[in-house]
Amino acid sequence: MSIQNPSNPSADTVGSNRWYLSSAPIVRALIHLCIPMAAAMIVGAVYNVINAGFIGSLHDTTLLAAVTLGSPLLALVMAVGGVFGTGGGALISRLLGAAEHDPAKASEIKHVSAFSVWGAAIVGAVLGGIGLLLLNPLVALLGADAASAPATAGFVAVTLAFVPVLAAAFCLEQLVRAEGASRQVMMGLIASTIANVVFDVLFILVLHWGVAGAALAVGLANLVVIGYFAVWLHRNSEHLSLAPRWFTLSPAVVKPVFAVGVSELFQASFLIVTALVLNNLAANYGDGALAAMGVAVRIAQVPEFLLMGVTLGVLPLLAYSYGKGDRARFVSAVRTSAVTVGMIGLVAAVLAYVFREQLFGAFVSDASVLALGATVLTAQLVAMVANGFTGLLTSTFQATGRAVAATTMSLTQGLLFIPVVLLGNLWFGLPGIIWALTVTEGVMLLVGIGLLVGSRRSIDRGLAEGSADRAERMLEEAHP
Repeated sequence: MSIQNPSNPSADTVGSNRWYLSSAPIVRALIHLCIPMAAAMIVGAVYNVINAGFIGSLHDTTLLAAVTLGSPLLALVMAVGGVFGTGGGALISRLLGAAEHDPAKASEIKHVSAFSVWGAAIVGAVLGGIGLLLLNPLVALLGADAASAPATAGFVAVTLAFVPVLAAAFCLEQLVRAEGASRQVMMGLIASTIANVVFDVLFILVLHWGVAGAALAVGLANLVVIGYFAVWLHRNSEHLSLAPRWFTLSPAVVKPVFAVGVSELFQASFLIVTALVLNNLAANYGDGALAAMGVAVRIAQVPEFLLMGVTLGVLPLLAYSYGKGDRARFVSAVRTSAVTVGMIGLVAAVLAYVFREQLFGAFVSDASVLALGATVLTAQLVAMVANGFTGLLTSTFQATGRAVAATTMSLTQGLLFIPVVLLGNLWFGLPGIIWALTVTEGVMLLVGIGLLVGSRRSIDRGLAEGSADRAERMLEEAHP
């Protein structure tokens, strides 16, 4: 006996977003889901360079300092959107999978999407309002001195005014991706980048609004993203809705969204702290050390984005397979993703190391920086490969609703790095700082493997609860 959902045939429609989640060959599904994610991230990285060029064209170092000082705030705002987007997106994908055997599950998705988007906007509005009320203390906390404080205050004030928009846009990106619409997400992010560049030209070069204009450009570009995704969902999504009438505070929605999403907040927060601690310690060894680390990070960034494209792109596929109870597809997706991460990481690491002198030469010409850079790059590349696998493990925990495991990964990573880098600096000096991230990522990989082994039974139970065999037995018991 088989169970079909006649009201939603899209799962069987070859080439549809739902088909990629439900039954497409795993490799084809991964290409559909992961490549657009990686492409969008690379486009975003290119935009960051272009944006810095716009600000730099004003020939005022205080403006560049203001953008640098305000960046952690922007990252934290995105993390707020990630709480609702990652948690809501994982739950939506699981419900879509479960709906293949229990069509009633699909009716819950509108509540999840409305709660996620409006929740992100409301929390963003509250945080933005508080930040504006405490603007001057916040600017001081970010590290602005007397010279950079006015520009930093302008950048931060405009950013805070757009916090609801930024958080909602980032959340929407995750929700659209939860339906398997990765190409639409890529198109939305590319459209946002183009809009951002246009607004930069207008506000910075034409109207001369400086960093406040740069912040305004980011805010308006994210409004473009919201508009694009809202229109696309209205026209193409059968289940997702942004209508306020579907907003709910039901524990059945709120609890799983926050349980998974909070790990994103911890991870983003610790990444900010990590960057601040690392930069401050490295600064004690001179500009050469900072330059070598900065260049190594940029070189490792492109393959790292490719790995993130895989680990983030596969999350909806894992969640959908888990909700559907498709054990074979779930296991195959995990294994294929792991092989892909290993291959990309290994090939990228070997190529980057072999051509390290040419790559570094494109950024710096100082022989001492080049020599130090080879060591830094080696450490960064090893850390990158380990991080690819830990990212896949975290996505697996998030996709299956293993909130404790996902949060443990995020907390451990942040809590472990700080003592490792401080002790590394104390015991080994600069080499201790350089290899601190590598050691942390290696330990985190072991922690993640341990958590996966410990979670296998609960994941197996979840797969059994969502399986077609169990759904059929329940139906037969209800209608003997």
